[in-house]
Amino acid sequence: MKVLLIEDDATVRAGSAQALDLAGFEVEAFHAAEPALARITPGFAGVVVSDVRLPGMSGLEFMAAARAIDAQLPVVLVTGHGDITMAVGAMRDGAYDFIAKPYSSEQLAEVVQRAVETRRLMLEVAALRHRIEHGVGIEATLLGDSAAMRDLRRLILDLADEPADVLIYGETGTGKEMVARCLHQFSRRHKRHFVALNCGAIPETIFESEVFGHEPGAFTGAGKRQIGKIEHADGGSLFLDEIESLPMALQVKLLRVLQERYVERLGSNSPVPVDVRVIAAAKVDLKEWSDQQKFRSDLYYRLNLIVLNLPPLRERREDIPLLFEHFLLGAAARDKRAAPPVPGPRAPWRTAMRPMWPSGSKRPVPIGVPALS
Repeated sequence: MKVLLIEDDATVRAGSAQALDLAGFEVEAFHAAEPALARITPGFAGVVVSDVRLPGMSGLEFMAAARAIDAQLPVVLVTGHGDITMAVGAMRDGAYDFIAKPYSSEQLAEVVQRAVETRRLMLEVAALRHRIEHGVGIEATLLGDSAAMRDLRRLILDLADEPADVLIYGETGTGKEMVARCLHQFSRRHKRHFVALNCGAIPETIFESEVFGHEPGAFTGAGKRQIGKIEHADGGSLFLDEIESLPMALQVKLLRVLQERYVERLGSNSPVPVDVRVIAAAKVDLKEWSDQQKFRSDLYYRLNLIVLNLPPLRERREDIPLLFEHFLLGAAARDKRAAPPVPGPRAPWRTAMRPMWPSGSKRPVPIGVPALS
């Protein structure tokens, strides 16, 4: 991250550049604003520290021109001639921070460090927004730059074409169905159906009819043949969400389908072969449940061939900005409105710069700055 330093006083310029260099910043110093402005481009990876009083273009004019190129560029203004009016006006016009001469090396380095961190976050958010809007492939579906998400995406691509069934573990909200869809989408089965079935949402009384299908007259009200979910997924993928909620009696019937790879519709004695990859998901430890006899152990071992564990968001907090950006853009698209910019962190003292009007005064006075007498 680069720091553009604009200062017409050669002594101050050299001292400030040395202080920033010792603090670990890459510094490029200028005696005037015009040559520095030529270095500013959209998405410039750096920040600016500029004196206000300069020969030719002033620091305020430079800030306006630079922010016309990149509206989020952090500009720190320095002056020995400033007053409260100038400070408030500069902040309203978008200055990141405002320091007055004389200042210490530590003060300068601290302000620049905050500005650099703000700029880094802004650029990261912009890059993430671009990836969301223009992303393709699995990275546009399973969002996250954490090591856990990179490993998960790589594992999904490695396993997508494997014929074995998959068991996905994850807490509510970790994206189990999205992972299942990726396993289907990036496999050779993607041209066939992906059938999602929530095992806890279908009443037990109609489960068999919904899952296995039925023939006309199989039961009261069965006026015509119905193709079940498993048969509909033939050639594709069947996703069984919340499989731990499946009653024991139905677990036996599902196990037979998984072992034999055929279904029998209710009211029929003719087996129907099915070529389906089963992807099951659970939010509890099925091994523990099978040990407690709350889940059939034979079904557990039939499903426990390939296991994917999805990390909760609290274990990958670095992915929060990307997910926030994703939901923000989605909401803006639904409402057909432009997405608002995401603010970055500000200098601590800026959060206290809310305008206040002391009794008897019409001029705003920032908190922490003494009013002019």
